[in-house]
Amino acid sequence: MPYVLSINIGSRVEFDQAAVGHTGIGKRPVDGPVDVRAPGPAGTGGSGVVGDHVSDLRNHGGDDQAVYAYAREELDEWSVDLGRDLRPGLFGENLTTVGIDVSGALVGERWRIGGLLLQATVPRVPCRTFAGVMEERGWVKTFTRRALPGAYFRVLEPGTITAGDEITIEHRPDHGVTMARAFRALTLEPELLPGLLAAGDDLTEELRRRVERRAFDPA
Repeated sequence: MPYVLSINIGSRVEFDQAAVGHTGIGKRPVDGPVDVRAPGPAGTGGSGVVGDHVSDLRNHGGDDQAVYAYAREELDEWSVDLGRDLRPGLFGENLTTVGIDVSGALVGERWRIGGLLLQATVPRVPCRTFAGVMEERGWVKTFTRRALPGAYFRVLEPGTITAGDEITIEHRPDHGVTMARAFRALTLEPELLPGLLAAGDDLTEELRRRVERRAFDPA
């Protein structure tokens, strides 16, 4: 049974390596129920997880990046590679999951967690703040090569969730465009970009624009 191992929330901390001089990426598991709702448009809306801080609103947060999930199993793989334990929330994920392939989630896939309904939108692309937190040489390139990005979600129906809640896939599209495939197209394999359009209306407007611009406008 897939479930939420932990719900992770970050507070604002000063951080020289962040683009805006501070960050909320260093998230920690919290006890008890947590409310999740749509935060508002990109640029003004922050995290969909109540109490979670987003510093760089230009590049993070908003309705299409309301909740970020990453699999405990993938953290365990990284732990082996890096030779150190990786706690839940270290990658900046709001939800650390067990028993579900987060990077294999399809664009538009819907997850039910209690009364909360989420829809997968875009993969996470690593930034210099993430690299600074990890303190691993060449981290952005290392993370990119692995192509296990996790997934951002929008909130279709708000709700209150608790660690241990079951995750149920309510809808899985048949277009085959996974988070991992979208990530590879946006980073390492631009020849995959046209294929992302198979996701149709499940693509976010921003991702559609990026795909069309990069795939069909060589300049």
